[in-house]
Amino acid sequence: MKILIVSNHFWPANFRINDLAVGMVERGHEVTVMAGIPDYPQGKFFAGYGLFRRRRETYQGVKVHRLPLIPRGGGKKWRLALTYLSSAFFFCLYAPFIGRKSYDVVFVFDTSPVTVALPAIVVKWFYKVPVVMWILDLWPESISATGAITNERFLGGVRRMVRFIYKRCDRLLISSRGFEGSIQEVGGYEGPVAYFPNWVESSLRDSATIGNQPRPPLPQGFRIVFTGNLGVAQDFPKILDAAERLQEYPDIHWVIVGDGRELESVRAEVERRNLTHQFHLLGRFPLEAMPYFFEQADALLLPLKKDPLFALTAPGKLQSYLSSGTPILASLDGEGADIVARANAGITCPASDVDALVEATLKLYRMTPAERKTLGENGRLYCEQQFDRETLFSQLEGVFREVAGDCAPRE
Repeated sequence: MKILIVSNHFWPANFRINDLAVGMVERGHEVTVMAGIPDYPQGKFFAGYGLFRRRRETYQGVKVHRLPLIPRGGGKKWRLALTYLSSAFFFCLYAPFIGRKSYDVVFVFDTSPVTVALPAIVVKWFYKVPVVMWILDLWPESISATGAITNERFLGGVRRMVRFIYKRCDRLLISSRGFEGSIQEVGGYEGPVAYFPNWVESSLRDSATIGNQPRPPLPQGFRIVFTGNLGVAQDFPKILDAAERLQEYPDIHWVIVGDGRELESVRAEVERRNLTHQFHLLGRFPLEAMPYFFEQADALLLPLKKDPLFALTAPGKLQSYLSSGTPILASLDGEGADIVARANAGITCPASDVDALVEATLKLYRMTPAERKTLGENGRLYCEQQFDRETLFSQLEGVFREVAGDCAPRE
């Protein structure tokens, strides 16, 4: 099949769409990606990229078209709005030219903003190509939950846009079962919805891939490791509260691997609260280095802020955590907590509850290494059974064939 992927982000940024695109090429499909010039999460174009540089390239057999946008800068609201508007404008402008190659299906990787689906709909209008949209973030709930937008009139306009988009898709896929109600009630979608969760990326399945990556020394003691984005949703003020409460246990260390909009705020709070001995901000590392941190951890921290939206969400890093064989310290509600509990892969506590997080941390801390190993192995087994990469990719191929009707490549 000829597959056109529309995504805000693609390699060299770390998103699962990279692995999905390569996986489809490995299965014999012709894959083209339409994505913005990479600027996430630094807020500026990656080295070697620009408005007139590296606009077309190939990544592991995937043809990539880079489209112009205004980079997000420091992530202020007005700058993010410019990024979103510019990417929507240029994506829709270029879509008829990129889409004219007669694709069998357009696949939308729907991270924020939801406007990423608009160019896919443009391709559908011009060339009658079916659209499959994979929803990883609910709008307008996500911008409301993070406090980015609170104006009800604006949110109402976003709801109307979401309904417009959903109704023009041929199939919706959801990364969390909790999304289905919103898609039907808020989005007004009445067509088929399929559960398509995250999987463990190929670069994380073999720990040998970290051989040439830097291995920073980690503190000695009980290591609680967090990897990924430091944003409002991760509720770091509550994590810092818990770390402050646990200062009487000097061998409990919180190791933070990643960056994001809240990094400098967290750094300032660590200094202000005199937590530099226990709270370690290591910065951003490549995806291939994550197995090293997983292996060095005694527990992996999985936090989400208390909010009805986040209770519907299964964080993208959950599958990677499960596959690592390390127990999970989960401070969240709903779908994510349910998965950890069903897998018996760690200790869960309610979102944004500092007392409960302290108690859960101490429970893991006081376990024997053998008990923690059992929890980790439970998670690994559950991940193999429920989130296998090849099984999920086969299911996705089936969806593509179904919406395309004839799976034979077009000439």
